Amino acid sequence: MAKHRLKPKEIREMSPDERAKTLREFRVELITLRHKAAVGALENPGRLRELRRNIARILTIEREEEKRRAGKG
Repeated sequence: MAKHRLKPKEIREMSPDERAKTLREFRVELITLRHKAAVGALENPGRLRELRRNIARILTIEREEEKRRAGKG
């Protein structure tokens, strides 16, 4: 999906399905880039860090929303 830093607002505006799809895509890309890094063919090393951080942002917001739902119910 995005080739940029995802902002928390953008993530919160996504539906749960969109978030899951984006997370899956980021994880697949991360695996691919890690493989390229291992064989020395990585073009943009900063992308690894960006992907890890985007994944962490998505997971953090999902956990926040889970807590919020659990607290209300």
